[in-house]
Amino acid sequence: MDSATQDEKPGRVAYQGAPGAFSHEACLALRPWDEAVAFETFEGAIKALKSGDCGCALIPVENSTIGIVEPAATLVRALGVAPVAEVWRPIRHALMAVQGARLADIRTVESHPIALAQCERTLKTLSHIRVIEHYDTAGAARDVAEAGDPTRAAIAPVGAAEVYGLSILRNDLQDSSDNQTRFVLLSFPEG
Repeated sequence: MDSATQDEKPGRVAYQGAPGAFSHEACLALRPWDEAVAFETFEGAIKALKSGDCGCALIPVENSTIGIVEPAATLVRALGVAPVAEVWRPIRHALMAVQGARLADIRTVESHPIALAQCERTLKTLSHIRVIEHYDTAGAARDVAEAGDPTRAAIAPVGAAEVYGLSILRNDLQDSSDNQTRFVLLSFPEG
């Protein structure tokens, strides 16, 4: 499936996550001329598409490490529209914390459950760290930055560290070096 072209008029693309999330990066790669609009949940992004608030929604449906991304794929199937474009994106997880934090001081790490699953083997080597599920990778990074606590860390894209002013403690936490996610762009046919 080919990606959309810039000949289309600029619009709004809904995605699940916070700025700096993998879905946000995929929006910017696939539709750089559109406004990427963040929603906390997959349901919120789909609702924005259904209501017409956003003309498209970009949803992750499959990952090379964990398989089908549920419940996102279920929502896409229930919507009953064929994707208008898709993109596979490499997924590289980084462990990040506030400036000055050290890996030895980290007591908790936060991230989306899917990201945590993609880093499961690596996380087992960090036995002194308690894992906390969060609704989003970049949202976890934002919350860690806002808390300013050097014992908290997030697993998120490197871009999230840049967005929220965090320091990278360790790169490439994902268990598979070929970790990729397939995102589909959904839109209702006009007319």
